[in-house]
Amino acid sequence: MSLPKPRTDLKPNTADFERLPLVKPTGFREYDARWLFPEEINLMGLNAIGMGLATLFARKGVKKRIVVGHDYRWYSGSVKQALITGLLAGGAEVHDIGLALSPMAYFAQFALDVEGVAMVTASHNDNGWTGIKMGMSRPLTFGPDEMTALKEIVLSGDFEAKGGGRYIFVPDLGERYMKALTDRPKLKRRIKVVAACGNGTAGAFAPQVLEAVGCEVIPLDVTLDHSFPRYNPNPEDMKMLHAIAAAVVEHKADVGLGFDGDGDRCGVVANDGHEIFADKVGVMLARDISKLHKNAKFVADVKSTGLFMTDPVLKANGATTTYWKTGHSYIKRFSFENKALVGFEKSGHFFFNPPLGRGYDDGLVAALAVCDMLDRNPGKSVADLRDELSKTWQSPTMSPHCDDEKKYAVVDKLVAHYKDLTAKGARIAGQKVRELITVNGVRVVLEDGTWGLVRASSNKPELVVVVESPTSEANMRAIFADIDGELAKVPEVGAYNQKI
Repeated sequence: MSLPKPRTDLKPNTADFERLPLVKPTGFREYDARWLFPEEINLMGLNAIGMGLATLFARKGVKKRIVVGHDYRWYSGSVKQALITGLLAGGAEVHDIGLALSPMAYFAQFALDVEGVAMVTASHNDNGWTGIKMGMSRPLTFGPDEMTALKEIVLSGDFEAKGGGRYIFVPDLGERYMKALTDRPKLKRRIKVVAACGNGTAGAFAPQVLEAVGCEVIPLDVTLDHSFPRYNPNPEDMKMLHAIAAAVVEHKADVGLGFDGDGDRCGVVANDGHEIFADKVGVMLARDISKLHKNAKFVADVKSTGLFMTDPVLKANGATTTYWKTGHSYIKRFSFENKALVGFEKSGHFFFNPPLGRGYDDGLVAALAVCDMLDRNPGKSVADLRDELSKTWQSPTMSPHCDDEKKYAVVDKLVAHYKDLTAKGARIAGQKVRELITVNGVRVVLEDGTWGLVRASSNKPELVVVVESPTSEANMRAIFADIDGELAKVPEVGAYNQKI
């Protein structure tokens, strides 16, 4: 007999909570799954996810062989075990790699020749969140179609609980992963690196990898501590970036590299102590890589700087960039299917395709690319390479609260509003609209290249707002004021995490 159909109304510390599965529907996001644990999903609910995942593999005609790992949160091990129980009940062959980074789980798909992955991680979310990053066709992870299919199977209780599963523990995957990353020539320069891990999982791997390729490593918050005592391991968060910057200045380091909770993102702080947003890092890397690979194709997400289109070095090297939907699964798939050399996402996900990588996002691969860029530019610092870029005035990623159930409708209203103004030839922030990019929310591009973006977060109850101007801070603030003014009219939109 299979599990009962999951419920959405169970409360912790009740008898039903201990004997029935709880799965909140909003946990199924566009390309991965995130729930508050145990308020939105309980252990039996995770059994249901495992059974649903095995059922989906069977219906898609994919062998039910799945790599499973977990990040370093106090509850992630038990979440993973409950997921594994469901996978085994659904007849899956489970390859358990233990404590892992998300890119380590993706690497394991190749190293173990396994079709699927289910990585238990809430990435950079606050403690209390759990989640799963899933895939069935390496190096890709689920998109909306697969997530919708899984959601329908799980919430309807339409499981194929055939049993006959097989459990295999892989004790040495971490060592194999680090060996694969470091099986390369050592750096010619002795680069001094601050390696910041926010007490997350990357602390068990990043310092060793950087040391093995010839870096002098200054460890920062590398001791694993699932209470995250200093700050959440999120290299987009200014608190983490400021901590890295202070260490870079104190130790006179060449660069600061910050890794998120599951190690698939990398943030960069220059030698002068100023953080560089990941999209600008992407332009710097694209410049370096396009010198070695002429006519390179790149992909950038819609939150990213306009320099990908206008940079003279990229133009001279014949490089071209396409903007696509924000989200690690979207950029990964679009880059892979369109044979782009690298996909860049402003959040710090970088996707290096052959011959530079296997196509999945790996913060350590990105970190090594930054080190190689320095190695190939003797006599230049990270600040020098940054300052060679044309100046732009750019905001951090701002995230006003908006409930999951309401955020997409709010964004649809904003898209319709700006389409209507553009059709009427109206001026926005004192300028005419040059282009609207609507592949993911709305990116309003004005005559002088100033732009502002509003989209729905794919994994949090938030909107995402980013603005940039290549001409002045005043124009950047003007486009933000216009967008902020529209959002202020919407009662469903709450406070920002930060403002410019």
